Amino acid sequence: MLAAVLFVAYAVVSIGRYLRLGTSSWDLGIFEQAVRAYAHFQVPVVDLKGPGANVLGDHFSPVTALLAPIYRLFPSPVTLLVAQAALLALSAIPVTRAAARLLGRRRGLALGVAYGLSWGIQRAVDFDFHEICFAVPLIAFSLEALLRQRWRASLYWALPLVLVKEDLGLTLAALALVVALRSRTSSRRTALCALGVAGFGVLATVVTMTLVIPAFNTTDVYDYWSKVSDSSGPFDGLDTKLRTLGWLLIPTTGLLALRSPLLVIVVPTLGWRFFSSDPHHWGTEWHYSAVLMPVVVLALADALASARHSARPWLRSYALHLPTAVVSAALALTTTLPLGALTESAAYSVPARVSAIDGLLGRIPDGATVESNIGPISRLTSRCRVFWVTNTRGVTPDFIALDNSSGRYEDPVGYAHELHPRAGYVVVGSAQGYVVLGRER
Repeated sequence: MLAAVLFVAYAVVSIGRYLRLGTSSWDLGIFEQAVRAYAHFQVPVVDLKGPGANVLGDHFSPVTALLAPIYRLFPSPVTLLVAQAALLALSAIPVTRAAARLLGRRRGLALGVAYGLSWGIQRAVDFDFHEICFAVPLIAFSLEALLRQRWRASLYWALPLVLVKEDLGLTLAALALVVALRSRTSSRRTALCALGVAGFGVLATVVTMTLVIPAFNTTDVYDYWSKVSDSSGPFDGLDTKLRTLGWLLIPTTGLLALRSPLLVIVVPTLGWRFFSSDPHHWGTEWHYSAVLMPVVVLALADALASARHSARPWLRSYALHLPTAVVSAALALTTTLPLGALTESAAYSVPARVSAIDGLLGRIPDGATVESNIGPISRLTSRCRVFWVTNTRGVTPDFIALDNSSGRYEDPVGYAHELHPRAGYVVVGSAQGYVVLGRER
């Protein structure tokens, strides 16, 4: 029931944001282009990354092909948003079930609610679509099996992480090390197997980054190495990183998760983020922290299970009341997070300006080539071949669609001439700050 309620809440927020033209990045368009190609049994070319660019040469996420059958039936970016809402809501089942098994039904439900409302999950819901929505339930089911001492099941659930994103092989390795640590006394053979899986996780990451992705990339390299090579190290943006750690450990776990070895599993993700030169990776925005939420919440459940029987009275008392405090913190913080918008009437209506913009973009025929900035992208990728503005690499598109709400493009026709000096463009129409230009024939 909790998962069903969360699914509806996530879907309403995510779809509503899309319908109101609240898309904040090109990611939804990128993933729709990839899934659309898979749905038609084609190479996953993502023209938004450059004409003919194979998405597997950017990030290694073949798991998104699983969405192809349903996308073939419902070819829309909304399909991806609904799938993401379902996968994130699904992860609440193993988290709540594991917590209830360790702590009892009421306290387990409290942690399940706190998890479903956690800031990392809400930020992911609010950020269009991303492949990590597959990783979250895999990690959650794997940790549930680990806490039940079902070692092999834990490893089986975690193994597909290498198909979700290239860095998650290290998360698999960290999880397998925890399995090895906990199983070493009961089954030496299982512990050795877990160590082998840990080695496989590291190897998968190395091979994917150095061989697989470069093989699909037109430049024969893994583009994101520059994020690390240009970094000044973990002390760059230290204030932001410390705040992220505080958000991760204080309202979500009351710091008690530090008592559980499960917390080691967050290290690989935090490691690459904090060594990155991109400030977006350091903070609490966007989708980057979603994979950490099942880890910290179940690390808290693991720590609470032992702290309740501590010889120290203060720790027993703290453990007794912490689930209530954590769910209360999650509810309070939600008033300032994306799900808080569900209490506002604006969440259930579409402004008239959006209808005008959709009507304008509807004048672009199906199958046309379109150069676009962020605003129009996800309205066009299901039926047109869409390129990122300034990155058509010699392709002269039929149309140029621009969100010019900020007035950045003072002369859209002149800007089109700068982009394509050998072609002429005229304004087809404009509405609410959006403008569409068509190529003269």
